[in-house]
Amino acid sequence: MFPESTNDQYRGAVASAWFLGLLAIGSIIPGCIHYFLPDGGAEAIAGLDLGAERSLVIGVFAWMGATQIPYGLAQLAVATRYRSLVPLFLALALIERALAAIAGWITKGADAPHHPPEHYVVVALVPVILTFLTLSLMRRT
Repeated sequence: MFPESTNDQYRGAVASAWFLGLLAIGSIIPGCIHYFLPDGGAEAIAGLDLGAERSLVIGVFAWMGATQIPYGLAQLAVATRYRSLVPLFLALALIERALAAIAGWITKGADAPHHPPEHYVVVALVPVILTFLTLSLMRRT
């Protein structure tokens, strides 16, 4: 199921692999919250008013958690065992967080009266991920 490690082929910054491991934890934990909490964290953490579509919102949160958990596990596998893929996974994380920031603040939620904590986190993470992606592409000497 798991091929041999590619860590010996990775030439980028080790800090980038460690950062990807932190991103993995940052995917797995919210994924578990979205999937396992009764409200998916929509009310308890994000402070959203679920209104008449309560079950739909909770279902969407659970679906999101169901995708976050395996994505985070894949990030963790890359960070610890398949480091030659670190730049690719950081690029994917950059795209994901940039799209989330655009949706949360510009295209889908610009006029929202309330922004959940993740909307602020993604804005802060985009430049940080870009920094670690750049470091992952630089050859160590």
